Amino acid sequence: MSLDRGCSPRRIERGGEPAVARHGGLHRGPHVTGTPACLRSSVLQFVASCSLPEFGPGRYRYSLACSEPTLYSSSYAAMAQSLLRALGGADTVEWAAYLNSFQDDDGLFRDPLSYGQGWYADDPLWCGRSHLTCHVLTALACLGAVAAEPLTWLEPWRNCDALVDWLEGLDWGARVGWTGNEIMNVGTLLQYARDFHNDARAGQAIECLLDSLEQHHLNPESGVWGSLDLTDPLQRSHAVQAAYHWWPLFAYDRRPFPHVDRAVDTVLATQNPRGGFGWGVHNPAEPFGSSACEDIDSIDPLARMLSQTDHRRDEVRAALRRGGEWVLRNQQPDGGFVFCLGRAFEYGHPQLRGEAGQGAMFPTWFRLLSLALVGRALLDSPLGQLSWQFVNCPGMQF
Repeated sequence: MSLDRGCSPRRIERGGEPAVARHGGLHRGPHVTGTPACLRSSVLQFVASCSLPEFGPGRYRYSLACSEPTLYSSSYAAMAQSLLRALGGADTVEWAAYLNSFQDDDGLFRDPLSYGQGWYADDPLWCGRSHLTCHVLTALACLGAVAAEPLTWLEPWRNCDALVDWLEGLDWGARVGWTGNEIMNVGTLLQYARDFHNDARAGQAIECLLDSLEQHHLNPESGVWGSLDLTDPLQRSHAVQAAYHWWPLFAYDRRPFPHVDRAVDTVLATQNPRGGFGWGVHNPAEPFGSSACEDIDSIDPLARMLSQTDHRRDEVRAALRRGGEWVLRNQQPDGGFVFCLGRAFEYGHPQLRGEAGQGAMFPTWFRLLSLALVGRALLDSPLGQLSWQFVNCPGMQF
């Protein structure tokens, strides 16, 4: 059964939200964008609108506000199309070769357009080349390819004692969210080196990393890490956003989440009255207008926890259903998704900018992944009717 017939642009009311989303949830009647029925065709139409074939196969811009192809955007395009089982054709080999052309001698990937600028000045561990590399590696896996060169950049983390010392020196307090990104980037690359480059030392190191996470800075009463005050909704949201970056490391290696029942309690408490999971970390002017990151940071663990515990199962399913409906509200008439409703967002560089009311590649891929996770967890839901495709690669899209 095709779920994409009769799709048309949706009507937008004041406030930037679709009329169908504000009046009774899922649309009943002619299909419009912003519903599960039209999701595949509308997203693919948006991704196609960002293609820049005049630059070569696999070149994509971030949004219609941008003019240059970027490595992030090319990776998002591959990952989004793969999720929708729409990736294929003769250009995939050339596309993968294009991605691999950005690999540095140390194994990390660099986009010269943005490197050293904006967020990416000084190549920070939380969002620099290591972060970009995690996305490129997943995109390569979606394209049926592997990083051409080994990840020698990982050498400082291949020694277990040095790795544990590094973990102990990180910020487990106010900046635990940044720590989350740093550990995920290193951990994901260790898993990739182990599984795709047959790096035995990387395999030993990731075991040390996960063992350490199970034993240090973890609160058994909450199932999350760090020293933030979890009675404060904003700090609780921040703590869950940090933990999101480590739970996939456990999930990919098929290790149960530590203190999973308490983690369920903590993550469920992050759902806000609008159905999303933000409390103002990314959108302080409108805290419940949650970001793509805030939403997936709770949706992903809840979806994965369903296979690990029956604790509050009905509540988890209800939270995922509401969360999916909220995420769909963030789709725009152009078929893409926004980072936050009604707000422009620049992903660290002017060529990675989406205007208010305009889809952009990062939130489109990330919110699509949220919906895919909901669909995989709730097979009896409208999102569960879509034929999602995940990829056997460390990171987020497995």
